[in-house]
Amino acid sequence: MGRLDGKVALITGGARGQGAAEARLFASEGAEVMIGDVLDADGEVTAKDIGDAAAYRHHDVTSEVDWEAIVAATVETFGKIDVLLNNAGVFLVLPMAMTTLEAYERVIRINQIGTFLGMKAVMGPMVGANAGSIINISSVAGLRGSQGSIAYTASKWAVRGMTKTAALELAPFGVRVNSIHPGIVDTPMLTELTQYGPDVMDNIRARIPVGKEMGAEEIANMALFLASDDSAHCTGAEFVVDGGWTAGDIEPALPGAATSRSDIGYNA
Repeated sequence: MGRLDGKVALITGGARGQGAAEARLFASEGAEVMIGDVLDADGEVTAKDIGDAAAYRHHDVTSEVDWEAIVAATVETFGKIDVLLNNAGVFLVLPMAMTTLEAYERVIRINQIGTFLGMKAVMGPMVGANAGSIINISSVAGLRGSQGSIAYTASKWAVRGMTKTAALELAPFGVRVNSIHPGIVDTPMLTELTQYGPDVMDNIRARIPVGKEMGAEEIANMALFLASDDSAHCTGAEFVVDGGWTAGDIEPALPGAATSRSDIGYNA
């Protein structure tokens, strides 16, 4: 018996990295999985590797039309939708003074608006079934300020807040909504930090209490718990998986943090 036997999950950003790990784990626990992403080649490979329990569809999370299409395709292919895992996201490491409006809006559209559209899109089938679990991937950046990542931090705080509001609104209809707050995860997104030099990751690891970044499977395991009936009484909550990152008072500064007056636009 798998923990997700009989369940159908839609996972965004599921072509590779954390999303792919979640898709594989969910399928191994008995779920049928619709994978959405804009990385079509990777997405097709991931779905093929999983087998008959998975399907892939091109999906831009910033498009309301794409959301309607992938939800309809999930119901048509697998008969229903029990779980939405809003995993798709982008990372941007830049101090505020160097963050353009265009760059800021791109992060907000994918991380924040994409999550909003996803929750709206699955409301119909989930409320109709009087059951469902929505899992939104936020970040430790959604729990505290983080230097050098104003757009990313803003988007992840928004995901945290939207999760709580949606949980309150959907609880009477049997739909649960929770957020996961990862720390540093070893995924392709982590390569954003390597541009700042070979010692960046060593410096960050030194400030993580457990001493290392986690694998994508750590987040997948938490998502599995929230997708399963084991978490039947959990809603509107924050689930932190960060190796102790937020347990203390030290904030591991990202390499994009301001270190001089010129970094914050002060040139007098």
